[in-house]
Amino acid sequence: MKVLLDTHIWLWYLFDDPQLSQNLKSTISDSDTELWLSPITVWEVMLLAEKGKLSLPPDPITWINQALRELESQQAVLNHEIALLSRQLACPHQDPADRFIAATAIHYDLQLATMDHNLIKTPSLQTIN
Repeated sequence: MKVLLDTHIWLWYLFDDPQLSQNLKSTISDSDTELWLSPITVWEVMLLAEKGKLSLPPDPITWINQALRELESQQAVLNHEIALLSRQLACPHQDPADRFIAATAIHYDLQLATMDHNLIKTPSLQTIN
């Protein structure tokens, strides 16, 4: 199974947050699962840290680099097709980051691990939660 992690899922897994479903914990932990991560997720986490909404000791860059090593994943490279698709989606979300993540999952034919109800409702987007 190939799975793109939504930003909150990546953080919940790394922080062992109880909001993460047992199904997603098992899927992410399964060695047969090919994990993918969008650069948008890294960008969103940096924004959360910069705004003081997330503490990442000793500093955000060190924490993110360690997290990327700890939970190995494929980098879902952004491209022009994803940018165009992000605006063509019949997605209730207007948040650009969420639209980019959804378009990335569709472009690479990945299931999106998310608990975001607006993304779950997006036609043509395969989700797992």
